Amino acid sequence: MSKARKNAPRTDPARQFTLPLEGPAAETSAAANATPPVQRIIQGDCLEILRSLPDASVDLIVTSPPYADSRRATYGGVAPDAYVDWFLPRSHEMLRVLKPSGTFILNIKEKVVNGERHPYVLNLILALREQGWLWTEEFIWHKKNSYPGKWPNRFRDAWERCLQFNKTRQFYMDQDAVRVPMGNWAESRLKRLSDTDARRDESRVQSGFGKNVSRWVGRALAYPTNVLHLATECANRSHSAAFPEALPDWFIRLFCPARGLVLDPFLGSGTTLRAAKALGRNGIGIELRPDYCAIAETTVAGDSPAEAREDDAPRETPRASTASR
Repeated sequence: MSKARKNAPRTDPARQFTLPLEGPAAETSAAANATPPVQRIIQGDCLEILRSLPDASVDLIVTSPPYADSRRATYGGVAPDAYVDWFLPRSHEMLRVLKPSGTFILNIKEKVVNGERHPYVLNLILALREQGWLWTEEFIWHKKNSYPGKWPNRFRDAWERCLQFNKTRQFYMDQDAVRVPMGNWAESRLKRLSDTDARRDESRVQSGFGKNVSRWVGRALAYPTNVLHLATECANRSHSAAFPEALPDWFIRLFCPARGLVLDPFLGSGTTLRAAKALGRNGIGIELRPDYCAIAETTVAGDSPAEAREDDAPRETPRASTASR
């Protein structure tokens, strides 16, 4: 095989999409670096499409599949008791296509059945661990503009899970890419350091976490927590469950290297690929419905609003008494 052919992008004739260059060819080729990132939208069942992707070819999977019994009008819905069996064949293929250094982010949330939270998400976490995934971390998406409401035995749902899974303990993570301003608290807190602040102080509850507060004196930026405070999607009315572009944007910056490949096997309106394109990453999105593929093409092209603004948040009026998708 010639060197030129060996370094050429790999194309699946049956699907007509191209995987980006990898390895030394991608790192050293000036032409590859000058080429805009490639975004591919593929219509079909992700279980079938995933089987056509090469092993260990994806840097980051970030997706939000249909939640149990949700999106019935859109995708037909999956019963909570059947959810794990439905998801595992798909996650098996995701595990295969993900690089050893890659990360899988799963945005999902429990639902209420007969007055209590159904454990299908917890059951899925355990099943994914049995399948070979490492459950590395759990991020919380705090939805800053959740609509107000009143229920007889619970308050409004204002958060969702973003579960992090990995193939190995040695995965790509650029923590500096998501640093945040230190905050006003540092002005007073860091002026009065105790003896324990000047050394690594282990957690009192034996959590395994420790801190040396003195290391942050004089710094303008700090590393974020695992709680993401983001508005829900208000501008995109074309899909039943669009998430804000800031959500995949954050995970792409953190877990996908420059020119890397992002995969969303439940693409929906295309928000993940829009974020990947803006950040200079390549992307593959799989979507079951042809009409949503058309919407995704428009979204990725930049012809539709992709993210809610904080000003769009509904305002609550104080009163004595007063969703996941």
